[in-house]
Amino acid sequence: MSGEHGPNEIIRSTAPDALRLRAEDADGLHTLSAVLQDSLIRTGDIAYFPEQQRFALVANRFRWEHAPEVVGNGDQPETAVDARFEDVAHAVYERVHSGLRIDGVRAVQRKNIDPRDKGRILNLMAITCEPIAGGQQITLEFSHQGVIRLEADRILCHLEDLDEPWPTTWRPHHAVEGNPAEEA
Repeated sequence: MSGEHGPNEIIRSTAPDALRLRAEDADGLHTLSAVLQDSLIRTGDIAYFPEQQRFALVANRFRWEHAPEVVGNGDQPETAVDARFEDVAHAVYERVHSGLRIDGVRAVQRKNIDPRDKGRILNLMAITCEPIAGGQQITLEFSHQGVIRLEADRILCHLEDLDEPWPTTWRPHHAVEGNPAEEA
């Protein structure tokens, strides 16, 4: 994991509305998936600790829970980027660094993700689960067919915002299948 903190140091946000969520079943994992959708994750910020049976990552999370309703079609220019600090008055959205920890993980498989490519940015689309013999398979699905599959004893996930949110003018936008205008 990147940063100036030690591996055993607990980092907590001081923001009054910082998220701290726990998931122990499929419904809870579905909630975490919704909260983490469109998170940007640097491959170098993903780690598996087999001795502790722990999988962890740090995500640049879009704060969907604070996003205003979109008026119109929600289109944004392709060149939209995070707001500069002097543009705060124009920013309407926020991002925050969040830590995700999944415990009881026995094995990790990756598809189309090279852990040696530490600078690659992954876009998290969804987290799903399904029962397997002796536990659960938890799947992190990324854009461009990137997949991380975790074999776990059970669902035991913790998500926590790690720092203060920052402004952005960019809102994730997804094409709707079957709408040719959005798929172009």
